[in-house]
Amino acid sequence: MSRVATIPLQRTMSAAIQRSQEALAKTQQQLATEKKANDYAALGTEAVRNLSTHSLQARQDAYANVSSRIGTTLTLNDANMGAIDTSAMSLKQGLLTAIGTGTGVGVNEAITSAFNQFRASLNASGGDGSLFGGSRTDGPPFLPNTLAGTIGVPASAAFANDDVKASARLSDNVDVQYGVTASDVGSGLYAAFQTLAGAGTIGNPPTPAQLDILSQAAAQIDTGLTGLRSVNAENGRKQAEVETLGTRATDRSVLLQGIISGNEDADLGQVAIDLAQQKTMLQASYSVFSQLSGLSLVTYLH
Repeated sequence: MSRVATIPLQRTMSAAIQRSQEALAKTQQQLATEKKANDYAALGTEAVRNLSTHSLQARQDAYANVSSRIGTTLTLNDANMGAIDTSAMSLKQGLLTAIGTGTGVGVNEAITSAFNQFRASLNASGGDGSLFGGSRTDGPPFLPNTLAGTIGVPASAAFANDDVKASARLSDNVDVQYGVTASDVGSGLYAAFQTLAGAGTIGNPPTPAQLDILSQAAAQIDTGLTGLRSVNAENGRKQAEVETLGTRATDRSVLLQGIISGNEDADLGQVAIDLAQQKTMLQASYSVFSQLSGLSLVTYLH
């Protein structure tokens, strides 16, 4: 004979309410965290793939960050080499004007100004050390403090940088050497300044010997600028290469982030729909449970 009882039915409804509460709590957590799961274990078969993708993305982000830092260094290199180029061209024009007119007005000032710019640019810092010092950080790469200080000092003694060129890995198995040294930039122009230093103070008018020295220095400036521009052109090529590699790393990072997001991030639109449905179901469960709890067989036996 079947037994009539309300307690089993109440237990069944209680278990159903608990399941609804758990589902609602899970959906609320997804809404709060915007994630499908709290840990990788909950992702199931996608867990290993996502862990690997996170590792790949971190590597691409590192490449992009290094590319950005190196790009800044190359831009500073270009700015300082450009400043030397501009001042050397201005000096050359001043020397040719003095030779052509036979007057020395302003020549001494032009030579001093160009030398100071030359020295300041070669000893420029990139924030974490000398731009043109190679691997040496114990002092400036260009030593003479004044134009007169170049007299009798060969380039080998004037430039204190070493020949170590900085390099960095910017993509898988792709290393880019981007360092520029002071001797690479300024050796040719240094010869011109040495020549001008040997002329002493340029008079007005310059002596014939001084005019010859000015003419020689102008030719040396031309030679020095050729070398400088060659180095700067290579620096520009490196800038383009670094920018391309950095953009490529950023694009790859975005692609990998899309894969990660597809596996980990919750669909907030669907979460909102689920939340509304589960809330309605839970409210209905509460209502049914309340009605069933009020039922009693005694009421109907009367």
